[in-house]
Parts: sequence; structure tokens; C-alpha cells
Amino acid sequence: MIKRFIRRVLGLGEAGAVRVPRAKHGLGRDSLSPAAAKVCAVLRERGFSAYVVGGAVRDLLLGIEPKDFDVATDARPEEIKPLFRRALIIGRRFRLVHVMIGGETVEVSTFRGESGELSAAGGDGASLQDEHGRVLRDNVFGTQEEDSRRRDFTVNALYFDPATEEVVDFHGGLADLKKRVLRVIGEPQTRYREDPVRMLRAVRLAAKLGMTIDPATREPIRRLGALMESVPPARLFDEMLKLLLSGHASACLRQLRDVGLHKGLLPLLDVILEQPLGERFVTLALAQTDQRVLDERPVSPAFLFAALLWHEVLAAWRSRETRGERSIPALEAAMDEVLDVQCEKLAITRKLTATMREVWSMQPRFEARSGARPFRLIESPRFRMAYDFLALRAASGEVPAELEAWWRAFQGADAESRKAMLVPDTAPRKRRRRRRGKKRPESAAPAAEPT
Repeated sequence: MIKRFIRRVLGLGEAGAVRVPRAKHGLGRDSLSPAAAKVCAVLRERGFSAYVVGGAVRDLLLGIEPKDFDVATDARPEEIKPLFRRALIIGRRFRLVHVMIGGETVEVSTFRGESGELSAAGGDGASLQDEHGRVLRDNVFGTQEEDSRRRDFTVNALYFDPATEEVVDFHGGLADLKKRVLRVIGEPQTRYREDPVRMLRAVRLAAKLGMTIDPATREPIRRLGALMESVPPARLFDEMLKLLLSGHASACLRQLRDVGLHKGLLPLLDVILEQPLGERFVTLALAQTDQRVLDERPVSPAFLFAALLWHEVLAAWRSRETRGERSIPALEAAMDEVLDVQCEKLAITRKLTATMREVWSMQPRFEARSGARPFRLIESPRFRMAYDFLALRAASGEVPAELEAWWRAFQGADAESRKAMLVPDTAPRKRRRRRRGKKRPESAAPAAEPT
């Protein structure tokens, strides 16, 4: 703490830092969002250091517009919060401050110290790990150099100083970024044990940025995949959602299989992709999702998860029908079966599973094109999503293209045209059995007519 204060007063940088001027990297303060620039300026005015850090710096250097900005500082959370009108301290594992300016939220973190260096770093909390080495709680504060060692990959440990327009690089991140190499900071096995989700991030970043995973960074992943079992399902779901909605889901899933991380994340994914029909269906679903993300159009996570799991539902449904179960109850049971398996690994929210069930349960109803049933189906709130799902099934060859074409025309037609499009119901009608009443005795007198 005292050393850090003296270095700041004397204007000394961190011991291992390489400060790269704007002339060599081309990044200027005008590239920052107004909120990020404001947060850094306010912290500096109060005597603290402040740097934009992580993914925002990485993306700006690659010519990609960042989705959000993070700031790292030597100020403590309780020192940061009073400086801003709208600020909130969050987090248990490591306390952060969310600063809201305009419509933007800037995440501000205090430089983290090395685990177990509580007294030297001056932190106000303990570092706690489980039996696998995963960090459960970590409120240890430290210097900027210590903070850089706590970050996951070299390309994410770049600090941009808005005051001098220099990039501060401790681990050769700029060189790795230029070579498009993703390299973990420190000993890979130890870092993955601290946080197994880093293995997922390696796959996601490599696919998103078109980078190659460094051999030393890649090698332990297959061996340590079992560590994902210790990650809370809710956090695993969030990370999988980021991966699937990255705009590069197809590449990410290929990478997951290549590094041996797919098992346990999406149970039975291998079975889905090994089925010729299922593989085409999933490939189309991922490609459509990626394109929508890249086109900045809205994407439904429920639709994507429904697509990824549909062939598991379909297999379970057919199996139950083969055993003699009635079709609709068999479908309901199949949905329960598949979702129970998934939710053990991924804490898919009830809102999403409810939507997925609606989309799945509406698929058999598309077969009915007579009477009032098509009119009732088209009025369903989930009709459009369910129809898009049907279109995906038709594109993969699972259902006749004619069925999808009929529903496409039906929803675009007027009322009279819709009536004319109805398909005659050729199914044999079941003869209603007349209920047998008790035979009235012949001697019984007829009821008196009202007068």
C-alpha cells in the first residue's frame, strides 16, 4: 500500500510495464464512450489512477466497436461510489462499482492483488478457494501489475490511459494481438483451476476474434474439462449464452468439440450432431442465429435452445410412441425428460423453458389444416416463433417443404382466401356412442304437459 502510494506520488510506473505511445498503436481518447471518458476523468481529478481495460481496449485495437467499457483504478469501491450521482457497489466474489451515466453503465474495478497476499496488498477481505482451486471469494486489492497478472489472457490485460493515450502492456498482449494468438497469463492449469470458465472463454474469444489458441493454453483443457462440474449452473448458462449469441456460435461449437469441452455443457450434443438429419438442423439453426447477431437483429435464446435440443425431444417422443403411449402425452413427457437433463447442467430460466415448450408443442398442430384449427393456431402469441421453427425443420428436410409453404401462404392471405385454402378433413370420424338410458316402464304415465 505504502509502496503504491510512493510510486504514484513520484509519477513512477509499474515495474514490469511497457508503456506504448499512441504513435505505435493508433488508439486515441476520442475512441472512448462519453461515460467511460467521464469516469476516468473524475477519478483522476480526485487523485486516483484510472485506465480503460480489458475487452474494450482489445476490440478498439482490432477496429471492433466495444459493447461496453470497463475501468480499472487504485481507488477502493467505497471511495469510488461517492464520486458519482448514480453508482452501485455489487459483487460478492470481488466487489465492483457500476457507474450509470446517461444510458450507459461503466463497470469500475479496483486493482486486484495476488490471492493469499492480503496483508501485502492491503485488501479488506479474504481470498477463498474450493478443493479444486476455484476462487470463490476474492476481495484482495493490489497494484496495477498484480491486477494484470490476475486477468485471464494477455490480450485482455491491456490498459489504456486516456490522459496520455498510452497502452500499458505487462504481458506482451499487443504482440499477441498482432499475431492473433490467444495466450493465458501464468501457468494454464493453475489459472483454469482458479476459474474453469476461462476454458470456455478461450474457445469463445478464439472463435469470435479469429485467433489461434496458444498450444500451452490449449493443451490442459481436455484434461481439466471435468472442472466444469464445479461451476454453478447459473454461471455456466450465462457463459453458454454469451457463446451461442456471440455471432460465431458455429465456430464456437466446433472449437468446443476440438478441445474436448462439449461434454457436460450441452448434454447429448454429440448424439445430436452425429445424426445426419439432426446435424443439418442444428447447423442451420446456428448459422441463422449467427447471421441475425451479425446483422444486429434481435435473437431469441429460447428459439436457439429449442433448436439445439429438438432432436433429443423428437427421439424421446418417437420412442414413447413406439411403446404405445398416446402422441400428445408422449410429447409432453419427452419434453420433461430432455429439460430435466439439461437443467442439471445449465440453469435455463423458467421463462425460456416455458417458451421452448410452447414452440415444441405447437409443431404437431401444423399438421392440421382443416376446420377451425388453423385459425386458432395462427392467433397463438407464439405462432411466429413456432412457424420459424417449422421453416427450419422444412429447410433441413425433416418435414415436407409443401407444409411450410402452405403455412407461409396462409398467414399472408385474407380471410376469404384462408377459407379457400383449408384442406378437406379426410380422417374418419369416430361415431359417437349414444348413452343408454334406463328403459321406461310401459306402465309409466307420460309427464303432464304444462297448462
